[in-house]
Amino acid sequence: MELMILILQSASDLIAYIDKIKQANNSLGFVPTMGALHEGHVTLARRSVAENKVTIVSIFVNPTQFNNKVDLAKYVRDLDGDALKLQSAGIDAIFAPTVDDIYPTGTVTGSDIDLGGLDAYMEGPSRPGHFKGMAQVVKRLLDLVKPDKLYMGQKDFQQFTIVDFFIKNLKIPTELVVCPIIRESNGLAMSSRNERLSRPTRDEAGIIYKTLKWIKKNQKTKAVDELIQVSTAKINAVTPFEVEYISIVDGYTLIPIQDFDNHDYVVVCTVVGAEGVRLLDNEVLRK
Repeated sequence: MELMILILQSASDLIAYIDKIKQANNSLGFVPTMGALHEGHVTLARRSVAENKVTIVSIFVNPTQFNNKVDLAKYVRDLDGDALKLQSAGIDAIFAPTVDDIYPTGTVTGSDIDLGGLDAYMEGPSRPGHFKGMAQVVKRLLDLVKPDKLYMGQKDFQQFTIVDFFIKNLKIPTELVVCPIIRESNGLAMSSRNERLSRPTRDEAGIIYKTLKWIKKNQKTKAVDELIQVSTAKINAVTPFEVEYISIVDGYTLIPIQDFDNHDYVVVCTVVGAEGVRLLDNEVLRK
């Protein structure tokens, strides 16, 4: 397929493009990504295309989200391949900026954004600074794009919860739209990381979602601690999977719960390691 999509590679080109959209009073949807796109990303793009006159997708590997510089260097970059996938989804433009475009005054810009303490749980302790980096780049992109709607996936539950908090706290006039997790045929949540798994491990990785569904089915008859203990054992019993954490949390605060009856929005979130890959997943238990 011939690549015909508009690619904007500087902030100045993006701003000029956005000005034309706003002058025409066109609704604008935005999907921020770091590239290495899979069907989950493309589904977000299609949702935006269906709900807005214009859709922009950003592709930017954000250095401030990486604790390990080796991981940053190894991150897959394939702009042409990603562009072809997005072109088939019907989007209008890709914003693929440089680091200098995003951080013209240095990478500390925006790192003081209040995250409401939502970064203290789950991913926070093992990835110090990750959510500060994520928040500052999303805030910068929102300042540039000024979208009516921002589209994010449910798979990164803690991430979109933090974005929702700071959008509301900073009174940013953008609506956050959270889209359901897109799964492989065995239930594994789609992720760019899945490509790093061997075929047998990827096939067996359905145990993660199967276990989350077991928790949902048994939440009314078993205590929180028992659900976590049994489900951890279920996953760890399958080689080569090893549970990093399973947390049953309040969906608003991300604080681990003790009793389901005290909360009206409850989510189970997990990270499971396999072959050096961290696999994230979650399931809403009640809302």
